Amino acid sequence: MKTFLELKRNLKKNADQFKQMRIAVLGNSATQFLTQALVGACYEEQIKLSVWEADYDQIQQTVLDVDSNLYRNKPDVVLIYWCSEKLSYRFNKCSEPARNQFADDFISEISELVSCLEGQGITKVMLFNLIEFDDAVFGNYANKLVGSWSFQLRKMNYMMMELAAQRPSLHICDIQSIQNRMGRASFFQASLYVNSDLTISLEALPAVAYQAAQLLRSMIGRSRKCLILDLDNTTWGGIIGDDGWEHIQIGSLGIGKAFTELQWWAKKLQQRGIILTVCSKNFEHIAKVPFEKHPDMVLRLSDIAVFIANWDNKADNIRQIQEILNIGFDSMVFLDDNPMERDLVRSQLPDVAVPELPVDPANYVQYLTSLNLFDTISYSSADQERTKQYQVENERLASKRSFTNEKEYLESLQMSSNIASLNSFNIPRVAQLSQRSNQFNLRTQRYTEADLEQMATKTEHEVLCFDLIDKFGDNGLICVVVLKAIGPHEAFIENWFMSCRVLKRGMEDFVTNSIVEKCRQRGWASVRGEFISTAKNEMVKDHYGKMGFTQLEDQWVLATEQWQDREVEITANWI
Repeated sequence: MKTFLELKRNLKKNADQFKQMRIAVLGNSATQFLTQALVGACYEEQIKLSVWEADYDQIQQTVLDVDSNLYRNKPDVVLIYWCSEKLSYRFNKCSEPARNQFADDFISEISELVSCLEGQGITKVMLFNLIEFDDAVFGNYANKLVGSWSFQLRKMNYMMMELAAQRPSLHICDIQSIQNRMGRASFFQASLYVNSDLTISLEALPAVAYQAAQLLRSMIGRSRKCLILDLDNTTWGGIIGDDGWEHIQIGSLGIGKAFTELQWWAKKLQQRGIILTVCSKNFEHIAKVPFEKHPDMVLRLSDIAVFIANWDNKADNIRQIQEILNIGFDSMVFLDDNPMERDLVRSQLPDVAVPELPVDPANYVQYLTSLNLFDTISYSSADQERTKQYQVENERLASKRSFTNEKEYLESLQMSSNIASLNSFNIPRVAQLSQRSNQFNLRTQRYTEADLEQMATKTEHEVLCFDLIDKFGDNGLICVVVLKAIGPHEAFIENWFMSCRVLKRGMEDFVTNSIVEKCRQRGWASVRGEFISTAKNEMVKDHYGKMGFTQLEDQWVLATEQWQDREVEITANWI
């Protein structure tokens, strides 16, 4: 991790080639150093921040004034930092009954601020949680005294999480966890606070900035979603080819505990939807034995979406994994204990995240969790099935190789698609798909759950959500089209994004048929589309032309009455 001064140097570098993002920063203490560190950390994540800072200690006044410069600057994200020390002054001035209610009243204030921001169309709010410190007035008894500062401070952090669980627009940046790692003495320097009103030390600022940058990264749809594991001395201790599977270090004794902890960490990531793969220099039949036979292995072959073990260049093998999964390299994290292998992958695949693993495996998990590599702003039950979906996709590919006729292969899949509007069940998944889809994404508009909840109430919008089911299983929600009325007889495709896992099955034609059918139902005689180029969606730049749209300047137009449905091997089920 770079130092604060190193991050400041990034402010002088040209970031015009990066994704641009507008943020507003509000705090009840000095925030200028935090802002500088954040801009520098976002440069490391290839994000160019445009920052507007509110006046000192003007959080409520700025947010509640709908005519303030905050709203004129139209930020993509509003960041709010509350200084715990300043809040303690407020707490100290309260009467005893008010102290018992301090946390509840404070969270009510935050809820009002979030409501005001949402009312002005701001649907992404990052709230830094409160840094905890003990005033030592009651000692350990504070943990059972409702009116103590320690009790109320911890209650505020807990209630922040509860509020965020209820408000899709609100996201918590957990900086208290950074103080837990670093210690209070390193995180907070009293002299700096007294003289400069800065509550985060220069030593801790980079960690806080990187934590916030990871959250901003996920807000623009650049979440990491694949973990690539080396095996020998990374996933287990020892060399399987030399030591044999019975003698590798894994389990509850000695250094084996470190590798077991790493496997549990990877297992929990897999359970929340991160794709696990293996890239090892090994003979495949030997490398797979521990997954099949060793009683202390946490990970099993059923947890691994792609397993590559050979003696080829690891960068080439990662390219093969990327091709199979059809995801971006910047969605991947590669773990390897060998510094030479790490340097090779960094040099040949610079978009892949390659953590510099500690020499001592005992420190692997503590180091990796501190990096917060797999931050996300959404989660749905469908994530738990992702590994299975990729494994089933391999079955489909194997089946496809047995056919010489494409039409016969598609017929054999027995495909059907449910077409639904937005609802409380699919909104989390739609938000997630919008944030993660980069290649098949015509306009790359990202939606939060709050955005979609608002959209569901507007009659000018029609949102079509497609799943895809075949004889091998359910692919889940794989495509979304957002239509918006732009006149009494015309609609605009505000966005069209789709999982690349279902390409070349006729889904593009099927969705176009469905768009036209919905337009006819709404009385829209024509529908317009637009392609906005990004670094990743080159594959769909000619999409509308292929779908029969006519180019009109920078947009594409289709007359719905003239459309003839294209033949597809997918049965539609409108819900």
